[in-house]
Amino acid sequence: MNELILMAHVLLGVACVIATVWIFVDVLNVSEANLNRIRKLSCAAAAFMWAAFLVAGYWYVYFYKTDKAVILKGPWPFAHNFFMETKEHLVIILLMLVTYLPIAAADNLAANKAARRVVLWVAAMVVLLALMMEGHGAVIAMGVKMGLLAK
Repeated sequence: MNELILMAHVLLGVACVIATVWIFVDVLNVSEANLNRIRKLSCAAAAFMWAAFLVAGYWYVYFYKTDKAVILKGPWPFAHNFFMETKEHLVIILLMLVTYLPIAAADNLAANKAARRVVLWVAAMVVLLALMMEGHGAVIAMGVKMGLLAK
């Protein structure tokens, strides 16, 4: 069950990244025809990220204590000390940005250049932060693996 929860967490994060990249490309080529799709995708991106956060929160509360002990006793304690700690704090910024995305996309992006610019910047920051989170998760998983191999 532990592995399925982690896989769902990663899958939801990747779905958020894909939706947000799609938003970015659509906003670069914005027209009246794709405004509705941009709005729907921004809501989907927010839903994916919040779902990823909730799944991760469940996993963190019920399963991470064991992994944390393995990481800290293994050769890669920085996997928790830096990467998990960073991930725990930056997720708040990511959640705020992805929650703001549908609000920013509600404007008429085809007619409002300033609103377009805001959506592009927010989408870019969501993608960059989410990819960084994925990388941090990979280091954390490797920290567990290294800890288990060291035994």
